[in-house]
Amino acid sequence: MPGQRRGARAGGCRRVGTAALAAVGLAAALSGCVGPASDAGADRARESIALLLPEAKTARYETFDRPLFEARVRELGDHPVLYANAGQNAATQQQQAESALAAGAGVLVLDPVDADAAVSIVTAANAAGVPVISYDRLVAGGDIAYFVSFDNERVGRLQATAFVEAVRDAGDGDGILMVNGSPTDGNADQFRQGAHAVIDRSGLRVLAEYDTPDWSPDKAQDWVAGQIAQYGDEIAGVYAANDGTAGGAISALKAAGAEPFPIVTGQDAELAAVQRIVVGDQYMTVYKAIRTQAEHAAEVAVALLRGEQVTAPTLVDGVPAVLLEPVPVTAGDIMATVVADGFWTVGDICSPPYADACATAGIE
Repeated sequence: MPGQRRGARAGGCRRVGTAALAAVGLAAALSGCVGPASDAGADRARESIALLLPEAKTARYETFDRPLFEARVRELGDHPVLYANAGQNAATQQQQAESALAAGAGVLVLDPVDADAAVSIVTAANAAGVPVISYDRLVAGGDIAYFVSFDNERVGRLQATAFVEAVRDAGDGDGILMVNGSPTDGNADQFRQGAHAVIDRSGLRVLAEYDTPDWSPDKAQDWVAGQIAQYGDEIAGVYAANDGTAGGAISALKAAGAEPFPIVTGQDAELAAVQRIVVGDQYMTVYKAIRTQAEHAAEVAVALLRGEQVTAPTLVDGVPAVLLEPVPVTAGDIMATVVADGFWTVGDICSPPYADACATAGIE
C-alpha cells in the first residue's frame, strides 16, 4: 500500500460535517455566476451534492455513472444533485467546482480531469469545510474524505495476462504496440504499471508505446496508423488501455487491411466493445461494476452530507477507500458477466448486424 500522503487522515473512518457557507442560489449548469438567495434557498443548497465528472468520450459516464448515482441519491433522501461534466478540460472542471461551492454544495464527488490540477479544487473545498469524495480517479493531494474506485493495477494485469496468452496462442509473432491512457489520469499510470508487470516478463517485444492525450480514440487511431506504416505485419497485438482507444486502434488496423488481425484489449465493457468482441475484432475488455461504484459513492456522499460516520476497508495514500474488483471479459464470458449483471441485455448486444455472431458465440 502506498504511504500516507501528508495531510490525509489515517484510519478507515472519519466524521465530516456539512459546510456553513454564505447564502447563494443554485447554479443548475454549474457554470457562470450565481447571485444572492433567500435563507431558505441557502439551506436548500446546503443539502445538495455536486457530482463532477471528467469527460463524455468514455461512454460510461453519461450512460451509467451519472444516472446510477442520481437514482441512488433520490432513494436515500431529498438531496439535489448538482451535475457537471468537464469535457476533458481541467480549467472547466475548476470553474464547475467553484460554482458548486458558491452554490452551497455540502459534498463534492469529484472524478478529476487532471489529478494534479484538481488539488486546488480539494483545497478550496477543505477551506469551506466541504468533504470531497474522489471518484474513480484519486486526486493527487488535499484532505480527501473518501475514495471509491477499482484496483487499477489489477485491471492492467488482467488485460495483459489475457493479452499475452492470446498473442502466444495466435502464433502470429511477438511484436506488440501499447496504447496507454491519458498522461493526466492517475488511473492510466496504474493500468500501465499493471500491464508492464506482465508484459515485461512475457517475451513479447514492445515495438512502440503511446500515452493517449484525453483518452482520445481519434488520437489513438492516428498513432496506431503511423505504427502500422512503420512496423506492418510485425504487429501481432495491440494492448489498448480502454475500449475507446481500442476502437481507434481497430479502425486503424481495419483501414490498413491487417491480416491476420492482431489481438486487441480494452476496458469498460462499452456496448460497441462487447459487440466487437462478439464479431472477433476485439479480444477482451474489463468489466467494472459501475452500478456498485456509483451507488456506494452516493451512499457515502449522503452520509457525509448528514454528518454521519463512514468507514472503509482500506487506505490508499492515507485516504479511506473502497477498491472494487474488475473482471476480464472475452466472448465466452459475456453471458456470465455483463448480461448476468444487467449491464447490457442480449437485445442490446445482439442487434441485427450482430445476430449471427451472437448465435455462434452462444449469446441468445
